[in-house]
Amino acid sequence: MTEPSANPLLEHIKRRISLSGPITIADFMNEALAHPEYGYYRKQDPFGRAGDFITAPEISQMFGELIGLWAAVSWQQMGGPSKIDLVELGPGRGTLMSDALRAVRNVPGFSDAITVRFVETSPVLRTHQQTSIMPYGIPATWHEAFDDIPGRAGVPTIVIGNEFFDALPIRQFERGETGWAERLVGVDAEGGELGFVRGRETPVADALVPATLRGTAKKGDIFESCGPAIAIADQIARRLNDNGGAALFIDYGHPHSAFGDTLQAVKAHEYHPVLNQPGDVDLTAHVDFAAISRAMIEAGARTGAVLTQGTFLVMLGIEQRAELLKTDASEDQAKAIDQALSRLIAPDQMGTLFKVLIGYGATTTPPPCISGAEG
Repeated sequence: MTEPSANPLLEHIKRRISLSGPITIADFMNEALAHPEYGYYRKQDPFGRAGDFITAPEISQMFGELIGLWAAVSWQQMGGPSKIDLVELGPGRGTLMSDALRAVRNVPGFSDAITVRFVETSPVLRTHQQTSIMPYGIPATWHEAFDDIPGRAGVPTIVIGNEFFDALPIRQFERGETGWAERLVGVDAEGGELGFVRGRETPVADALVPATLRGTAKKGDIFESCGPAIAIADQIARRLNDNGGAALFIDYGHPHSAFGDTLQAVKAHEYHPVLNQPGDVDLTAHVDFAAISRAMIEAGARTGAVLTQGTFLVMLGIEQRAELLKTDASEDQAKAIDQALSRLIAPDQMGTLFKVLIGYGATTTPPPCISGAEG
């Protein structure tokens, strides 16, 4: 059990609940991840083997290289404009962008056209990102939110979001006997610990569950909604429509809206109780790619069918890239390359769990790997 003095954020959350009652899961996630002093992403570097989790760019350089080439070909298919904003959402340590910029150095004109825009709130990670891309001499700016990036008339945008949406705050709604109620975080009166409680059933909660799912719901079913993800998808779609461009989102999640409690916590590469030690553990939830796609289409943009990460990377040529890297590799290096390749594309590893959604502006030529375009 966490001692009160060891976790000031936990005590802050308990005080908040004691004053105003149970809070939404979204409010809990906001406090745990983004509190200005004690929030998880505000105070530490969570990435890599010494952190709490490893993302695909940290597994192999191939991941970022192929995404860089995807961006370069997207730019070429737009006619090779002289200026383009290359935006990364939640860029971690900057590893993906560093590998991407290295891979596109020989694409004529692309490096000269790029301005990198990082959407990052963590001061610690901003320092890593600046160091990572410094060798390439590409101009870069940092922003708290996507909407803070100024739109430049006639300048297209390419957006990359790898494991970004999964960390945005969600709300959960639970089906009861007659309707839906929001699942909240409260304090147990006897033990004084945080716990989940069910709010009142309201028409508002019912309205937030997609009509296509309501008819199949059973008592106890949980539906998750991520308002911030929908809002950001809308903002990106409108930017792509205004100036042209494409967006690439990679995350773990499901291609169709569905029921289920996917909220989870990770600490030191192990699953952790969700409500324990807020601010010291990572909180995520599976991404509803159907909801992201709907938001972009409703804003006038277009999207492709949701792909698995394995399919996407194979389409981009990751197997050929792995063979090329092994050409001058030692036996141990070649083994490591094969292991990294398997981890990224194998169905029983990241290959199937992680999904890919590509969006693009209404007047933009479809970027690479578009399959079954919608909207």
